[in-house]
Amino acid sequence: MYMTIEEIAEYLSLPESYIKKMIQLNRIRAVHDGKQYLVNKEQFNQHLEQLEKARKQLEEWRNEPLPEDPDVKDED
Repeated sequence: MYMTIEEIAEYLSLPESYIKKMIQLNRIRAVHDGKQYLVNKEQFNQHLEQLEKARKQLEEWRNEPLPEDPDVKDED
């Protein structure tokens, strides 16, 4: 499915100027139909899946309780 720069920016929650710059730097593949750039949405699926996996791992890491330190002594 091809989308315009505006639609891709909304889909990725990024500014349009950033998307345009990434297209110019060939970081995002796009085709020009004479009037506008069109971007294939499918090229972002793997990236978005990896981001979601990283978010879940970070959340698990943040929620993991700290182990008690055997060298800590009660000062009272």
